[in-house]
Amino acid sequence: MRFQVLGPLRIAGRSEVVVLPPSKPTILLASLLLRPDAVVTTDFLRQAIWGDDEPASARAALHTCVLRLRRTFAKYGIAEAAIESVPGGYRVVVEDGALDLVRFRELRDGARAVRDPEAELCLLREALSLWQGAPLSNVPSDFLRRGELPGLVEERLSVVERACDIELALGRYGQALVELWAASRAHPGHERFREQLIEALYRSGRKADALAEYREVKRHLREELGVDPGPALQRLELRMLRGDSLGPPPSAAPAGEPARTARDVTDEGVAIAEPGARPAAAIAPPVGKPPSGPVSAPPSAPVPGPVPVPFTAVSSFTGRAAESAAVAARLTADRSGPALVVISGAPGIGKTALALHVAQLVGHHFPGGRFAVRMTRTDGTPRTSGEVAAELQGMAATGAGSAAGADRGVLLLLDDVTDPALVRPLLPAGAGSAAVLTSRLGLAGLVAAHGGWATRLDALAEDESYRLLSAALGEARAGAEPEAVRELAAACGHFPLALRIAAARLLTRPRLAVADCVARLREDPMRRLSLPDDPRMSVPLVLGEALRRLDPRLADAFLRIGAAPPAPLPVTGAASLLGIPPVPAEEILEQLADAGLLEEEPAGRFRMHELLRAFARCATGYQDDSPALPSRR
Repeated sequence: MRFQVLGPLRIAGRSEVVVLPPSKPTILLASLLLRPDAVVTTDFLRQAIWGDDEPASARAALHTCVLRLRRTFAKYGIAEAAIESVPGGYRVVVEDGALDLVRFRELRDGARAVRDPEAELCLLREALSLWQGAPLSNVPSDFLRRGELPGLVEERLSVVERACDIELALGRYGQALVELWAASRAHPGHERFREQLIEALYRSGRKADALAEYREVKRHLREELGVDPGPALQRLELRMLRGDSLGPPPSAAPAGEPARTARDVTDEGVAIAEPGARPAAAIAPPVGKPPSGPVSAPPSAPVPGPVPVPFTAVSSFTGRAAESAAVAARLTADRSGPALVVISGAPGIGKTALALHVAQLVGHHFPGGRFAVRMTRTDGTPRTSGEVAAELQGMAATGAGSAAGADRGVLLLLDDVTDPALVRPLLPAGAGSAAVLTSRLGLAGLVAAHGGWATRLDALAEDESYRLLSAALGEARAGAEPEAVRELAAACGHFPLALRIAAARLLTRPRLAVADCVARLREDPMRRLSLPDDPRMSVPLVLGEALRRLDPRLADAFLRIGAAPPAPLPVTGAASLLGIPPVPAEEILEQLADAGLLEEEPAGRFRMHELLRAFARCATGYQDDSPALPSRR
């Protein structure tokens, strides 16, 4: 069991996450978890629970709260001894990896110790991904909110600030802008965020927006606080007015060490280590068995970089609660042998994001560590088994001093698998180890041969899409146009990649109404679902790359079906549409469904998702008078 305080107070098990109800035992648990493994005095606990309304029987009532909390622990399989009664107060005993607050601080402190900006940024992003909303939101204690909450928030803001500094130093202004818009609006009094935002705008060539933002900061400070902007902001304004070059950003790397780019972006907008990057020393990748058979190794093993790039999780992961619990349970249920899970689905549906999120949830079950590696190159071509195996062997040697990672309880994520034969030699073989494979294909043969488990992702539910957009845009902006946000979710087809692209467009254009964004998206969905400063964040690019992977016969069938009326397609209808007999027509439909480009319905019918249909019609130049994407029903 794990405890989570970076968001609503929760108890997380293998298959479920329980949000505790607002109550006095919840206040008690929060007070103890904020000081893990330390004695919390009874005076502090009484203040936290009752504040100034402490009853005369507070001592006995506190003891009753402890008993109620221990009964709650027993209900979820937590030992009652986890709460210790000690002279002067109580203490909660937290195992390693069982409290997100401790893990957040470990990652933050570890980031400070590394010298490579990429490695530092990965650790900071993983730390930020642990925050799942406003902390203590279900803890009804004004005492804790006044005394504890500001310190927690400040810890997070310092990590966000440092992460944005690194993004600016690496020249990733577009990526920094997305986070800085949200941070500066959520925390208008945090002047450093406004300074970073103005700098990112100016360095991106958006001088007018940068000056407008400075004027807004100046107005806010004068009207709300009666002060002028600080010296740093004033100097920045003067240089912008003169049209001066700001020069290179302050280096995020030590002198003499060039910044390395050792990450790639998947077809779902998720950053993951690219070939050649090695993980942190504490993260030894698994090597199940040496490759055998006709696999070709590269001419030489990749030369490790001077500083490792660690496994990183997804920031602000939203939705997929049932899928997350199911995958986590499969990975941890039977530790007597290796586990295998395949996550499949359409391009941009969120396979990699889910895999990384679950890997974070179950990471404490794998003392040998976790590592994620892509099975394709940036051009979409598959990497050979030998190439990946050589990289894993080298990382195991440098990270753990041994290549026998499979016996140490490791978790391996193989992302974007295109051929089951390429991953068979890489699967971990030791007890307590596991592999998660993401693929657009179902990989049924691999699952059957290795006794694994598979789940296929559909588009997000309407409420999940709304929560994802609300989390990205901020509650204030989403709450101002709730119906427009729901319309935007529907216009994006509830696809996570499309939703994140739409949210990024809105975050970098704070004066654009959500309703206007929906209207523009429906006019030209494929162009609007691309980010101009990052071609990899593009729905048409991702879907086009998926189409290029297909056999030409399948690609042609996909485009023909996309141009047909949007109705469930039976085998006989497909045969007539494609001009072929029913048997090969059925094979084509099944192969397109296996590739994630069609959805199979009951009675042998197939349907194309409207986002994919919009892409197919755009690719074939199809035009009609109907909206390209649906409105919310």
